[in-house]
Amino acid sequence: MSNQYLSDANKRAVRCMAFALTIGGHDAWEGASAVWSARLTDEERAALSFAALKSLDPDQAAMVVEAVFPTGGTPMPPLLSSADEAAHWASWAEYPDIKACTLAGFNRLSANDQSAFLNHVQRRAA
Repeated sequence: MSNQYLSDANKRAVRCMAFALTIGGHDAWEGASAVWSARLTDEERAALSFAALKSLDPDQAAMVVEAVFPTGGTPMPPLLSSADEAAHWASWAEYPDIKACTLAGFNRLSANDQSAFLNHVQRRAA
């Protein structure tokens, strides 16, 4: 296929990929990502990502996805109030992480606080 059929944005995206493949390294691929964000449509970037992930074996593809989109993990120390930070973390954390942290937190409460927590939750369920 001749370059005459490519749009200017696609020519730049292809050229950027060639540079990243030639130069290699994290910085080159970060730069390519920035150029693709500016020059390609969401659909084009999704197709490019899909094709690249499909070219890997499933374990490698999963590692790439995890590197780009890490799971919730455990909450960070609070910068605002503890309740605000916990609510923010819970809004994007993976469900198994939320369950694990909830149980661990509950187990660390005093008997009185555990009782108060259970009363609060049971009132909400009623």
